[in-house]
Amino acid sequence: MKFYQKIISKELFKVTSLNSISVVLKFFVGFITSKFIALFVGPAGMALTGNLRNLLTSIENIGTLGFQNGIIKYVAEYRNDKLKLQQFLSTVIILISVVTILLSCALYFFSSYLNSLIFGINFHYEFIFKLFSVTLPFYLASIVLISILNGFSLYKKVIQVNICGNIVGLIFSVFLIYFYQTSGALIAILLAPSMMFFISLFMINREIKIKLKTFYFLYIKNLSEYTLMAFVSTVIGSFVLISIRNMIIQKLGYDKAGYYEAMSRISSYYLLFLSTILTVYFLPKLSKATTNKETKSIFWSYFKNIIPLFVFGLIIIFLLKDYIIPIIFSNKFLSISTLFLWQLVGDFFKALSLILGYQFFAKKLTTAFIITELFSLFVLYSSTLFLIPIYGIEGAVMAYAFTFFIYFIVLICYFRKIVFVP
Repeated sequence: MKFYQKIISKELFKVTSLNSISVVLKFFVGFITSKFIALFVGPAGMALTGNLRNLLTSIENIGTLGFQNGIIKYVAEYRNDKLKLQQFLSTVIILISVVTILLSCALYFFSSYLNSLIFGINFHYEFIFKLFSVTLPFYLASIVLISILNGFSLYKKVIQVNICGNIVGLIFSVFLIYFYQTSGALIAILLAPSMMFFISLFMINREIKIKLKTFYFLYIKNLSEYTLMAFVSTVIGSFVLISIRNMIIQKLGYDKAGYYEAMSRISSYYLLFLSTILTVYFLPKLSKATTNKETKSIFWSYFKNIIPLFVFGLIIIFLLKDYIIPIIFSNKFLSISTLFLWQLVGDFFKALSLILGYQFFAKKLTTAFIITELFSLFVLYSSTLFLIPIYGIEGAVMAYAFTFFIYFIVLICYFRKIVFVP
């Protein structure tokens, strides 16, 4: 009994438990949204929404200049120094505001070009990018505010924001997809996350008052390395994924690209648990760690406490895959059953790699991060290009598994002195 009481009293357990509620809700929201897309839009529409989601990720990191993890790190460092904290936050918000205005203008005036790039010449969704230009400031502001809350280690508030945001997002998504099909699905992708702004603004006003009075280039210099890392991992990474999906469309058709997106979407649901717990709990811990032994302790805490639960979940998902597919999507998507094995193998190695990858951000190991990230993106694209003509759509997920296996080996070799320190 004492053993279990000790576990339950741990901060990680408490954060994980609350986070699990958020993830379950997010999964439920994703399930309902995916179900509506499958029923009212179909595989082709699934592929289009996948491309827009990838663009959203790229624009998010361009607009925030990749500062999210840097904000978490420096807010955690300056939280007890009110002057530095105010200077830092004022500088970041002013700069991001300027970039956001420029991006919004670009989205509006280059809507035709972006439509051809993201959706192809057969579709005309220019209005989506004009709408994006309006919602972008709210979306980026919410990301900054949530990063600030993370920096203060206000785990519960961050998760509460996510829970409220998901509920609002579900309402928007169901309504828009039901009445406007593909157009509604695309609109929902833009509107739902923008609603997070109002919730996160309410939460942060209760913790800190931000005054936009100062601008110091010193703080921008400190954050510039995070910009480089985010540009490589998310901007280039997102366009690699768009290119892969467009490659599948050209070689195998829109439906196959929709199946690929459906598999990726299922994967993203259970990876939410890892990404959230890493951001709200492990990243601040890694940022504060000053010795290899402290960092090793954080690594192994993740490997021992989180990975076994994740692996158990993967096994259950694989065994129930034929029941999961028609529940989440529809019978039209049953053929993705053959993609599960390689996808789950890839997710296993990705899960192992994530905690090691976060060390790059925690300690600003910019050069090493860029080299390893570009290498993994090259492996992913080239292996996909090689395997699709041989194995069809299954080749795309085989390439995914191969990429993260290689990536994990590379990271273990790079951080060997920390992972295996005596």
